[in-house]
Amino acid sequence: MHSIDAVDLALLRALADDPRATTVALAQRLRISRNTVAARLARLEDAGAFLPFDRRIDPAVLGHPLLAFVEVTVRQRDLARIVEHLAAIPEVVQAYGHSGVADLRVHVVCRDTDHLFRIDAAILAVDGVERTETSLAMGELVPYRLQPLLEKIRRGL
Repeated sequence: MHSIDAVDLALLRALADDPRATTVALAQRLRISRNTVAARLARLEDAGAFLPFDRRIDPAVLGHPLLAFVEVTVRQRDLARIVEHLAAIPEVVQAYGHSGVADLRVHVVCRDTDHLFRIDAAILAVDGVERTETSLAMGELVPYRLQPLLEKIRRGL
């Protein structure tokens, strides 16, 4: 990743405010040329600055309103293969390797608790998975956001 300067930061802040903003709208808002905005966006994209846009789709709209976190303990030597199996389960929307008691934190979306039970069983059936512990998300209290961090960084420039 290249270093972020004040123009990049202003562009990222504007996108955090309005992810659908066009290049023209960003140029007008930031008072810089369209070509500068386009070039900066291309460079940021090439550097991997942007996450996938499908992250913003609400699974509830797809009939999967239930979000659960499945903590998975695995045999370490089987980790790569287990992750491949997890990635093949469509209801697994995200998985993190992490420290602590469990080895993985898997985010799953389901239609209901019966569906969650079947997804948990599918995870447990993967050879090398030793145990799972599942908890339901009761509601999103702090949504994914970067605006406060971008603002803090801007103040520090």
